[in-house]
Amino acid sequence: MPSLSPRFASADSVVTALRAAGCVFAEDEARLILTSARTPDELAAMVDLRVAGHPLELVVGWAEFRGLRITVAPGVFVPRRRTEFLVEQALAQVPDASVVVDLCCGSGAVGAALAAALGPVELHAADIDPAAVDCARRNTADVGAHVHTGDLFEALPDGLRGRVDILAANVPYVPTGEVALLPSEARDHEPLVALDGGTDGLDVLRRVASEAPRWLAPGGCLLVETSERQADAAVDAFTRSGLTTRLAVSEELYAQVVLGTRT
Repeated sequence: MPSLSPRFASADSVVTALRAAGCVFAEDEARLILTSARTPDELAAMVDLRVAGHPLELVVGWAEFRGLRITVAPGVFVPRRRTEFLVEQALAQVPDASVVVDLCCGSGAVGAALAAALGPVELHAADIDPAAVDCARRNTADVGAHVHTGDLFEALPDGLRGRVDILAANVPYVPTGEVALLPSEARDHEPLVALDGGTDGLDVLRRVASEAPRWLAPGGCLLVETSERQADAAVDAFTRSGLTTRLAVSEELYAQVVLGTRT
């Protein structure tokens, strides 16, 4: 922990500043900031950013995801805890997967978590946003991932067609008209391309579902996160693409994951 700055002469003063800004878990956040800051000036800057409404993960530069410390950067989508349920479902569905694709990868958290659980795999990650691709490269370098820039499947090498065991696609699914209603931490600090899913929120999901069968290996599985309200329409999109489809729900994490298997 760095020496405390004149403005924050004690750990309690950091907690007080965060609580005054409306941080519900001020004590926990203060601990993370205090252990992440390397100098008194950095500590003060981190507190100021958090007080101004920047997401805590972007303030400290990392997010925890399935026990991993995932590097995040300004302008990159912060992985949500509920998305751990998608990873769990993928591992249960294809426990012996050897080829994994993390589509719409953002920070690469899903791919990194799958590789950590599966052991040596051929991992590919792709995103349309260059900032996300740079972040994903850092988070998957240790597992030798191939990280690509481009629009969905256009980013992937043709040699993956028909070979993918797990295709995890954490697509944007907020309806365009509801983006403005998101919490400011997401609305003001995360890229619109990672949030806006079109008129009903399912534009990107439908594109992924329609193309996925050409990329999946026999027995391979596509997994996409969606909302409770959109679940029926998402299941229908998977079924129309010819996948054997089911919906998995976690009440604890408030997570809905659609799974589609190529038979």
